[in-house]
Amino acid sequence: MRVALGKFACSGIETQLGDDIAAGTRTALFHYARKLKAGRRPIVPPRFLADQRPQEPQAAFDLTVDPETEAVLEQEALRQRMTLSQLVAHTVMVYLAELEFLGVAPRASAPQG
Repeated sequence: MRVALGKFACSGIETQLGDDIAAGTRTALFHYARKLKAGRRPIVPPRFLADQRPQEPQAAFDLTVDPETEAVLEQEALRQRMTLSQLVAHTVMVYLAELEFLGVAPRASAPQG
């Protein structure tokens, strides 16, 4: 699947998860998809974002996930009336917010050993 993320999402991934934007995105997608598969309702994307013009992506790349995860995400994007790329960006932000809520130390500030 093709993924495009803005500056804010990329910065959050780099701070919380490290420099590999694709790996951080994949982690967020798997986490989100697991919730969907378990029947847990995800946080609904804010509707005001639908009216905004798309920003120039800071990172755009192809991301490979297993077919079941991709199908779950595509179905959720349809249900939410958004593109898969918009859902991916939302998923990343939700995952980063959950890490913040849980008090997970950002990788950038983790002690080096």
